[in-house]
Amino acid sequence: MTSLRTKFLPFSILRQIALAMLLWLGLAATASAHASLNATEPRDGSVMAVSPAVIRLTFSEPVSPTSLKLTLPDGRPVVLDAFVVKDKLVEVVPPADLSNGTHVLSWRVVSQDGHPIGGSIIFSIGHPGAASPRIGDGVDWQVRVGLWGGKIALYVGLFFGIGGTFAASWFANGSRNALQPIVTALLAGFAGTMISAGFQGLDTVGEPIGRIFDAEVWKAGFATSFGRTVVFMFAALALAALALASGPGRSARWISLSALVTAAFALSLSGHASAAEPQWIMRPAVFLHVAAISSWVGALLPLAAEFRRGGSDAAIALRRFSNFIPLSVAVLLIAGLILTYIQVLKIEALVTTSYGRVLLIKLGLLILLFALACINRWRLTNRAERGEAAAVKQLIRSIVAESLLVLFILGVAASWRFTPPPRSLILEASEPAIVHIHSAKGMAEMQVTPGNAGPVTAAAIIMKEDFSPLDPQEVSFVFSNPKAGIEPIRRKADRQQGNTWSVTGLVLPVAGVWIVRVDVIVSDFEIMKLEGEVEIKP
Repeated sequence: MTSLRTKFLPFSILRQIALAMLLWLGLAATASAHASLNATEPRDGSVMAVSPAVIRLTFSEPVSPTSLKLTLPDGRPVVLDAFVVKDKLVEVVPPADLSNGTHVLSWRVVSQDGHPIGGSIIFSIGHPGAASPRIGDGVDWQVRVGLWGGKIALYVGLFFGIGGTFAASWFANGSRNALQPIVTALLAGFAGTMISAGFQGLDTVGEPIGRIFDAEVWKAGFATSFGRTVVFMFAALALAALALASGPGRSARWISLSALVTAAFALSLSGHASAAEPQWIMRPAVFLHVAAISSWVGALLPLAAEFRRGGSDAAIALRRFSNFIPLSVAVLLIAGLILTYIQVLKIEALVTTSYGRVLLIKLGLLILLFALACINRWRLTNRAERGEAAAVKQLIRSIVAESLLVLFILGVAASWRFTPPPRSLILEASEPAIVHIHSAKGMAEMQVTPGNAGPVTAAAIIMKEDFSPLDPQEVSFVFSNPKAGIEPIRRKADRQQGNTWSVTGLVLPVAGVWIVRVDVIVSDFEIMKLEGEVEIKP
């Protein structure tokens, strides 16, 4: 028998394709971690004397607002469409002369990893209302179920449809014995990809399932990074269908390979893992992880069909798959370990976060899958190649069991859509607290890093009221927390580059709302005092 390396797979060509794909991935647009809200003005829960002229939301990364609504004290919602995005800052202009009472600002934005996030802040004017305005539940379970189901169908089309087309073309010489289940999987993939785009749009704009047919909903879904995944997935599914229509032969093999490569690239364009740093490792790792899974899982349907039909072709297909699978599993494990390490960061996160618990369930199912694969390879493969009827029957049953396990794994993996990875949670915890302080004479943009209790560094940009630079003689920061019984802590700031002043070695011992004052000595005869509040996390 001619070796797999010299006849079955032209490795020189595959190596060139792999290098081209890695370059393609390296040129792909970068993204950052899952966004989080760092600071608001007015502060959540604050009571103001007058209506705010501007509401400011500061995030951990640049975002795109999709929905901004203000619920008035009488329960009436008002859509806020007057806003300005300045990098990580979103400035919203509320209606003029808001009435006294409690108001709720509900916001929804899309972070650069393609996932929408939302929340609400409450502030009162004059005095808190007798009861806070009613706002809807933050979780729309119908939309979540739609997202989850669409993602599973997309995975079925990818792994069983595109992967099955690849395996039938390369391992089974273009056999059509598994044509019906592969076509069914491809149709499921088309439907799931389309459904995912619609539900992504609903989740993005925060609308109920009743608006699934609205053009604006679909536009919002395709505007996220997941929209690029949808486009490339459609292309990959179409290529797989073309490979099936081409019949057995070399052209079908190369078209099926291009479908597999395109699908793996599609999944590397969006999602938590693809958004993580360093991009040059994470995107290729996602690409290789998906490609390896597809080549393994995709072979299950063709192999089962070949053995059900019987004949020497089944033994040839199994031998080719057995020679190929060690490489596929090795790539799968290496890429998976890289993704897990960067996403989880800390061992304890496996049991303390939802993402980690989902990962443990997936790993448990994978262990069962690997166990079945080992049994197939070392106990059944040689006997099935010799035509032993009992071994063939056991192998078919084992392949069916593997397929069912894969479906369970896909269902578990689809739930990651709703669980931010520990990496994002750790980054969110270390994000700075930001407060914008202004008066009629000037303003200060202060950042406390990290934004939680303990040793911190405070830095502020001092400006005039028209945002032009201010060159003071001296700047001091004063922090106090009356509720915790902490008297003012005064530190003289050091001038940094430009009009930035900072204090290091400062300790804010407790979490909560701190009063911060910036004393600015403008000249020998003028001092400016800017006072505001900053929330320090535990």
